[in-house]
Amino acid sequence: MRLPRPVAAHPRIAGAAVLVPILVVGGFLVLRDSSLVSVNKVTVTGATGPEAAQVRAALEETAQEMTTLHVRRDALSAAVADFPTVRGLKVARDFPHGLRITVLERPAVAELTAGAQRVAVAADGTLLRGVPIPDDVPDLKMASPPAGPKLTDPRAAKTLALVAAAPAAMRAHLDRVFLGNEGLEADLRNGPSVILGDGSRLRAKWIAAARVLGDPGAKGAGYVDVRLPERAVAGGLPEAPEPSQPSTTG
Repeated sequence: MRLPRPVAAHPRIAGAAVLVPILVVGGFLVLRDSSLVSVNKVTVTGATGPEAAQVRAALEETAQEMTTLHVRRDALSAAVADFPTVRGLKVARDFPHGLRITVLERPAVAELTAGAQRVAVAADGTLLRGVPIPDDVPDLKMASPPAGPKLTDPRAAKTLALVAAAPAAMRAHLDRVFLGNEGLEADLRNGPSVILGDGSRLRAKWIAAARVLGDPGAKGAGYVDVRLPERAVAGGLPEAPEPSQPSTTG
């Protein structure tokens, strides 16, 4: 039995099959940079603090050189690279002419002090120079002022890691963090000190500290030792008053 011979495609049909995708791609490339989809409405949210106006202006100016079909995220990131408070960007298109940009910020988590010099620092060690220092962040003392864009001092980096690992609710109560005789320690506002020891398992240690501090039996403690989070203890408790002896008469 003889099989039928395959029918060859007509040269014109074969040529059209190749040409159509080329025309489609070429048409898209022309459209994506045309004024039909140019960005002329930019909405920037999330920028706060003294740099906010400059951040918004830089993003708006850069975005208006784009189209909603050709958003260059690298250019937007480069436009705000000199602002240490900016951690990243989220970009969403609003066709045909809108672009919505959300600024992801680096909040200050501690205050670095060296003599009379003070500077805010983010959890990743970025120095937030010129940014107002919040009232509710802990103090982290250094021997000399930090230089460069990021914290490099090893001792200060250890104490900063201590702050960054604390849950937000606990972090708001930190007054001072330092390397003491027992390793990493933290003083709580209107509360005891917390001894964490080395830099391992910091999150587990903070959770253990919160658990101990929430126990009514730890009220009035001078310190909480969480170097072994499974055996966290409160120390320096006030002595319980001795029970009064019943008076005897007769």
